[in-house]
Amino acid sequence: MEDLTDVYNELIMEHSMNSYNKKNLENADFCELGHNPNCGDEITLEIKLNGDIIEDMAFNGHGCAISQASTSIMIDTLKGKTVDEAKKIVKTFIEMIKRETTDEEELKKLEDAIAFKNVSNMPARVKCALLAWHTLENIFEKM
Repeated sequence: MEDLTDVYNELIMEHSMNSYNKKNLENADFCELGHNPNCGDEITLEIKLNGDIIEDMAFNGHGCAISQASTSIMIDTLKGKTVDEAKKIVKTFIEMIKRETTDEEELKKLEDAIAFKNVSNMPARVKCALLAWHTLENIFEKM
């Protein structure tokens, strides 16, 4: 039987190597640059709204496997959600990475993004996993 950690690692590798979310959006409502000066990871996050629903999201940029996969999985998790739902999920993800929540019911809402739970054990990777999520918070602040 596969260890859950292996499944999560496969998911992260899959998203980091061939993300279908890595593209340009036409007519994006918001575009935000996220940059991690510690390691040079950089993403441009685009979001398209339909009312208060996140209709589409995409990203471009470069960085380590964790930052790229975290961005892609975040997009999969939040597409189709309302802005308010997305804000709650972003908050939960950040709390999970910072070890501020371990509530299993809350963590289930993260869907595949729970794959990054063990990143909290790797302090050097925390900023990589959080880059996209903080970038999206910056977009929310501009709405």
